[in-house]
Amino acid sequence: MIKLIASDMDGTLLDSKMGISKDNASAIREAERLGIEFMVATGRAYTEAKPALDEAGIECAMITLNGAKVFDKAGNSLFTAGIEKGTTAEIMDILDANNVYFEVSTNKGIFSAHQEKRIENFAAHIATTMPHLTYKVAIAMAAAHLSLLDVNYIEDIRSLLAQEDIEILKIIGFSMEGPTVLGPTSTQIRQLPDLVVTSSAQNNIEVNHKNAQKGIAVAHVAKDRGISEKEVMTIGDNFNDVSMLQWAGVSFAMGNAELEVKDHAKYVTSTNLENGVGEAILRAIREDL
Repeated sequence: MIKLIASDMDGTLLDSKMGISKDNASAIREAERLGIEFMVATGRAYTEAKPALDEAGIECAMITLNGAKVFDKAGNSLFTAGIEKGTTAEIMDILDANNVYFEVSTNKGIFSAHQEKRIENFAAHIATTMPHLTYKVAIAMAAAHLSLLDVNYIEDIRSLLAQEDIEILKIIGFSMEGPTVLGPTSTQIRQLPDLVVTSSAQNNIEVNHKNAQKGIAVAHVAKDRGISEKEVMTIGDNFNDVSMLQWAGVSFAMGNAELEVKDHAKYVTSTNLENGVGEAILRAIREDL
C-alpha cells in the first residue's frame, strides 16, 4: 500500500491558473485521511511553491529546487545540497558566453539581474506548460505571479559569490530559442564536476549539485520515515522528475508529459488541466497500487 506521495507542481499539480484545483485538493485530503502522506517535489524555491499550497489549504513537506533544499511540514530545513562557488562562476561564464539569461537560487532567496527578462522567460515557461494560453495572457500571468514573489534584483549577480555565508542551490537558465541554444549549453555545463543538468520546460535548463535530484530527495525522506520505495508514489511531467519516477515503486507521468518522460513512469494519468494528479491518487487508492 502507498504510504507517501510526492508530486511535481508546474505542469503536474498546478492548473491553468497556476493553482491547485478543488478536485486535486480533494484527492490529496482523501489520501491524508487514509494515513498517506502527501508532499511536493518541485524545481521552485520554497517561497515560490508555498503560496499555491497555502491557497488550497495544503500543509505538507516540500522538496524544493529539484532536491537542493528539503523542508518539513513546519517549514524547517532538513537537507541541503549546494553548488561550489568556483563551479558556479564557471557555470555563469558558460551561460553568458551562450547569451542565456539566468537566475540564481540561494539560501538568501532568488537573485536576478534583469526584471524584464525574468517576466519574459517565465511567461514563455507558462506558455509552454499551458499551450492553450496566448503569449499576451502568459505575460500578464507571469507579471502578476512574479509580483508576489520575493525576488532580489541585483546588477552584478556575480557579487553574490563574494558573500561568505551564501549557499548556491540552483541556477536556472532561459532561452527563447529553446533546445537550439540550451542543448549545446547543457553539454558544456555537464563537463564541469559534480553537477546534474535537467529541465522543466523546453525553454529552460536547471543546474544543481549532483546530489540535488528529486529521486535522491524522495528516497531520503522515505528512508527517514521507514518507508520503502515500493510504498512510494511519484507524479511528474518533465525531465527534472525522471529520477523520482524511476525510483518509486508506483510512478505516474502526466498526460501532458514529454514522451521520453512517460517512458520512465509505470502509469500515465490525465493532463494537469484535467486534474491528473487527483485522478492518479484516487486510482492508486482504489486499485491498491
